[in-house]
Amino acid sequence: MKLLATVAAVLLLTGCTAVSEVGPETDTTTNGCGIATAKLANDDITPLDPRPTPKLPVTVDSADGRKVTVNSADRILAVNLYGSLGEIVFSLGMGDRVIGRDTSTTFPAAKKLPLVTPQGHDLSAEAILKLNPTVLLADDSIGPPTVLDQVRQAGIPVVIVDDEQTLAAVPAHIRAVAAALGVPEAGERLVGRVQGEINTARESAPKTDKPLKIAFLYVRGTAGVYLIGGAGAGSDAMIQAIGAVDAGSAIGLKKFRPLTSEGLINAAPDVILVMTEGLTSVGGVDGLLKLAGVAQTPAGANRRIVDMDDGVLLNFGARTGPAVAALAKAVYGPCG
Repeated sequence: MKLLATVAAVLLLTGCTAVSEVGPETDTTTNGCGIATAKLANDDITPLDPRPTPKLPVTVDSADGRKVTVNSADRILAVNLYGSLGEIVFSLGMGDRVIGRDTSTTFPAAKKLPLVTPQGHDLSAEAILKLNPTVLLADDSIGPPTVLDQVRQAGIPVVIVDDEQTLAAVPAHIRAVAAALGVPEAGERLVGRVQGEINTARESAPKTDKPLKIAFLYVRGTAGVYLIGGAGAGSDAMIQAIGAVDAGSAIGLKKFRPLTSEGLINAAPDVILVMTEGLTSVGGVDGLLKLAGVAQTPAGANRRIVDMDDGVLLNFGARTGPAVAALAKAVYGPCG
């Protein structure tokens, strides 16, 4: 299990609080905003139109090496650590068939669905079986495996999707979900839309001889968890997508590593990126600046802090293009 999944009990907690809600700050920089919240223009999902009709049964290759036959997509559960699988199903135009959700699937169209992860990000076999799904989509970021085995033993098809968290992997995830639901043509339509949005967002990022260095900090003050992202953490892909340098990767960090004063000072980020709920958990920007080394970085000295909704920043679902665009706007855009 990836390191991100090892802190799943505290990752992506429901709800979010914008910076402005924990205390308005005054911009003190001249290059872009000091403190900014990256927000999507539309918080909800835009489903495909026309909506597809599944052609079932289908037999697909699950990422766990199994061949799985899906006979019905009438009652869908799509769950993972990041909320991306549920987002893809809704974007395919099949949200009316979804019967439950994970903790990270919080966009308005899905938020009222019953949770099947009542304890953080651990699946509940009882909650799943109570909903009587006809197919369960998941990936290796969620578990425990014993629950997935219980679901299989109950005769419910379980399709595992690869959980690589990069921009390049988004089309493959969409195709895998669409294939399992018997709507491959809709999958190609959605891939075309999403890839176009990602390309447009990436092309809009400023080109500069000296790109900004951005450090992603995963913080949960209430749980005492303080990490910095590096290569392969997922945050690096988002940072690179807006034409910036991932500060953690630049000093040789991989995945997530404990935050240290020395490490962060050596990384010398121009901007610090955090999840909104994480920022709230440490008492807002003032609390963040009290963490080891933060105030001693260029980002800390200039209060260049950007936060983004927990269910969007590392989602890598069908809203990845708008997420990249929102991040770029928050990092580079004028204050106001």
